[in-house]
Amino acid sequence: MPLWKTILAYDGTPFHGWQIQPGLPTVQGTLAEAILHITGESVLPQGSGRTDTGVHALGQVASFSIDSPIPAPGFHRALNRTLPPSIRILSLEAAHPGFHARHSAITKTYEYRIYPARPNPPMLAQDDMPLICSPMLAPYVWDCHHRLDLAVLQNAADAVRGIHDFTSFAAVDPDLPTRADFARAGNCCTDPDPLASIRTIHRSTWELRDNLLVYTVTGNGFLHHMVRNLVGTFVEAGRGRIDAGSISDILAARNRAAAGPTAPARGLFLVEVMYSKTEATL
Repeated sequence: MPLWKTILAYDGTPFHGWQIQPGLPTVQGTLAEAILHITGESVLPQGSGRTDTGVHALGQVASFSIDSPIPAPGFHRALNRTLPPSIRILSLEAAHPGFHARHSAITKTYEYRIYPARPNPPMLAQDDMPLICSPMLAPYVWDCHHRLDLAVLQNAADAVRGIHDFTSFAAVDPDLPTRADFARAGNCCTDPDPLASIRTIHRSTWELRDNLLVYTVTGNGFLHHMVRNLVGTFVEAGRGRIDAGSISDILAARNRAAAGPTAPARGLFLVEVMYSKTEATL
């Protein structure tokens, strides 16, 4: 069975996330329906990550196998004709046997975009009225009415580079078994894996780009809501509600209650997923 690797972009606004859910529009489900329509085969494309409701992608990767001997260029065109305009297939290539969009990933890069409705410093000292975010932009940014200090945002972001336990920045993943689940199953080993929340962050930077505050983070993996929880905490520092130097203490606490709020989903983009050159495509 040919194994395909596809890179796709999507506007997450109309979807209830990537992962298929009964009776709800999802990116995974919509892609599976398009493949079924073209080939007559029921497959479940495996994504590099499960983006949440309202989260967007510029470079999501999916892998799937089909029996149909359809040439890549024709298959690519047919998918884009079948899919709604909110999903576009950017590339479609044959992958090496054993390739898996999620398990084979080496690093992922996300961006979070904030519309700074109150610039720092203010454009006019006497004017504290927030700038108006265009409705054309609003579905793709956090329209943040707090005055944020870019230097403080960066100081906070610096603290998460390297290898850390990110329990404080992780929401409970509804798809993972809990301690109670293990207990009900009669498993005596109910303590969480101490390494399960450890991730390596290679890049953690803020910049002002096209009048937006943009956070870029690259790592070997991310926990549930991790990027949005990082951003929500950095914003608390950027607006002066917590000290940027406290991020290390929040990491050490290993307690979600120690960190800041979860940033809205609409500002988050999955930008790129990297793989070994010898494993990704033929």
